[in-house]
Amino acid sequence: MRVPMTPLSVRVRSLVVALSAATLGACSMIPAYERPAAPVPASFPQAAPAEASAATQQAEAIAWRDYFADARLREVIALALQNNRDLRVAALNIERARAQYGIQRADLFPTITAGGGQSAQRVPGDLNSSGESVVSRQYSANLGFAAYELDFFGRVRSLEEQALQVYLGTEEARRSAQISLVAEVANAWLRLAADRERLALARSTFETRQKSFELTQRSFDAGAVSALDLRQAETLLQTARADAARYAALVAQDENALALVVGAGVSAELLPQGLDAAIASVAVLPAGVPSEVLTRRPDVVQAEYALRAANASIGAARAAFFPSITLTATVGTASASLDGLFESGSRAWSFMPQIRIPIFEAGRLQASLDVAEIQRDITIAQYEKAIQSAFREVADALADRATLAEQLDARRKLVEATQKSFELSEARYKGGVDSYLNLLDAQRSLYAAELELISVRLSDATNRVALYKALGGGWQ
Repeated sequence: MRVPMTPLSVRVRSLVVALSAATLGACSMIPAYERPAAPVPASFPQAAPAEASAATQQAEAIAWRDYFADARLREVIALALQNNRDLRVAALNIERARAQYGIQRADLFPTITAGGGQSAQRVPGDLNSSGESVVSRQYSANLGFAAYELDFFGRVRSLEEQALQVYLGTEEARRSAQISLVAEVANAWLRLAADRERLALARSTFETRQKSFELTQRSFDAGAVSALDLRQAETLLQTARADAARYAALVAQDENALALVVGAGVSAELLPQGLDAAIASVAVLPAGVPSEVLTRRPDVVQAEYALRAANASIGAARAAFFPSITLTATVGTASASLDGLFESGSRAWSFMPQIRIPIFEAGRLQASLDVAEIQRDITIAQYEKAIQSAFREVADALADRATLAEQLDARRKLVEATQKSFELSEARYKGGVDSYLNLLDAQRSLYAAELELISVRLSDATNRVALYKALGGGWQ
């Protein structure tokens, strides 16, 4: 059923509409915003200009579920996004900033309250002309607002704009935190795969050297080799044994680190099975990319929102130099008896406008404006530094990537060469042509080359993740 509007409610609504219109039409003291020029070159070193458009599209369009091909890695990342405490704090910070923005925005409108009350007073007879004590009562019911500021010079609106920019920046902070988390999980997963392969290599080498040592021991017992040969074989055996124990500890630590960043236990089915499969799960981005793409990175966008917030605070500081007008108004009814509260003729109202004009503040207002402007300059420097840091991250990733292919090729050929060298040394030793010491040196070189190849393969995979992160991928 539609409730008819009373003359009282019509007046209140008209007053609120008029005040809101006056506020929304207020002038703004916020300086015109201009994005600072990026203090970096237009393109990155080691970047191919012909591939720029493709790289930009990939950096912004590829979601992490599409970038990482391994289903186990994708599930681990999903677990981290659900359980990681740092990301949870970032999400809660967004909710807090949204609530704070709602509080600040509410100041643009009057706060309407309704109230009712009774007052009773007894006057003794010796204070009354009639000589008898008198009890007086008054009942009232009213609707109104208190201390509502008419924002003619945009002070409240400037503060509302500042709160809005802080809220938007907090949202970008969450996106930046997600990018970092996705990259951290991927790198932890890849390190675990690499250390598992190192452990397998160390154990395999230990078993091979164990057999070699036992053979050397029998040859020593038969007087065919010297004690030096025996001790050299034992040295290699114990080195492989120590490496196996060390890599077993690293694998356990990698699993603990992965569980920490995920925020929950990771089942064995989701752990990497081999480094080759783990590397194949990470896509390769084109090398060409313009530095303009950095302005769309969430952390850089967050810095720009902080700059906009600082710009809005200048508007609030400027508006403080001008008069402020506040209104307090109520309309309602009043009566000496409760049953007469809503009778004809009981209407009551009050209207109390106040104006405050700053005349002498001992430099306080100017100092507040100076602080706001200096803070704006500081935020500009922070924004420029955010772009420079992002530029360096991409440039470093591209610099590593420019030589990784050559490093991988060289390390693979080195392993092949040391493998052949070991086979030749073994054949020469068995033929009595070469010494046992040369055979042991060939074993050491082969083992070291295989370990270095694992390290370079891991660097290749983590470089892909680093470039994906540096270009702003992973927030979708």
